[in-house]
Amino acid sequence: MSFPISRTIAAGRGWLQENFFRLAATGLVPARWFLPDRPESQALPGRPAPLQLEIVSHCWNYAHLLAYQLSSLVLYPPRAIAVRMTVYYCPEDAKTGRLLAHFGGIAVPQVTWDWRPLERTRLLRRAIGRNLAAKATTADWIWFTDCDVWWHTGSLDALAARLAGCRERLVFPRQEHCTRLLREDDPVLLAAADRPGLVQIDPREFAPAFHDKAVGPLQIVHGDTARKHGYCDSIGFYQRPVEHWRKTYEDRTFRWLLGTEGVPIEVPGIYRIKHLHKGRYQQSGVLRRVRQLLRRVQSRFFGRARGEGPRNMTA
Repeated sequence: MSFPISRTIAAGRGWLQENFFRLAATGLVPARWFLPDRPESQALPGRPAPLQLEIVSHCWNYAHLLAYQLSSLVLYPPRAIAVRMTVYYCPEDAKTGRLLAHFGGIAVPQVTWDWRPLERTRLLRRAIGRNLAAKATTADWIWFTDCDVWWHTGSLDALAARLAGCRERLVFPRQEHCTRLLREDDPVLLAAADRPGLVQIDPREFAPAFHDKAVGPLQIVHGDTARKHGYCDSIGFYQRPVEHWRKTYEDRTFRWLLGTEGVPIEVPGIYRIKHLHKGRYQQSGVLRRVRQLLRRVQSRFFGRARGEGPRNMTA
């Protein structure tokens, strides 16, 4: 009996901690309690060109999306900035392993591939990989993103121009372009489902979306800030392995710790593939349908709020 009781107590403690930090990140709790030496932008150096950028992505059962992201670096390689493409993955995910092995054999100017395996329970808490990358990075800037983001012609070079000399702690692209919520059988998702290879997007299938803060896949952090403070490194709760994928509430916690929602910058050519089915969750059919319904509602509501085009508001 003690084992189920201990698990119940642990689950309850985790629920309390998660919701405490969700409330804290709204500003109800001073961030200095957890990060007393919060960095100030004016103390950061402005790095001159040419810059080094590390892009950090996670992949668990999303090889068909990661294929697009890695393809974008092969098809439209940066010229004005050196990029280290870091992907955290679990060897249990065979499709992602095959995909990374394929792209690892492709030499791309100005791009270094970096595949980092993690145990499944550590991979599923995205803050763990992000924190490891933040503390170890040697780059001038580090971009925490998701594997469904794609960079088109000149996008990363434009980013390089915006970051040269920049002294902000956190910046984010003000605009991206998103698909509608794609179903599992959509040709865009099926195109990369069978075997590793280059895949291309059709920009006509995307509509603009605008942001007023550094949301999850659009967090670009000054390298000095990342190395010193990590990614929610001072909050042990966000560095604990988990058995199931956790919602990424730590994104807002990270912004709260840094004391900024981020500074918007103009970067063209950023695209994101939005998808209805979440392969990272393992749920029953009923729970899965409920989650998909909620995603449709959220997409319509927040799409209108951000002024997205009609393509973003149909599932």
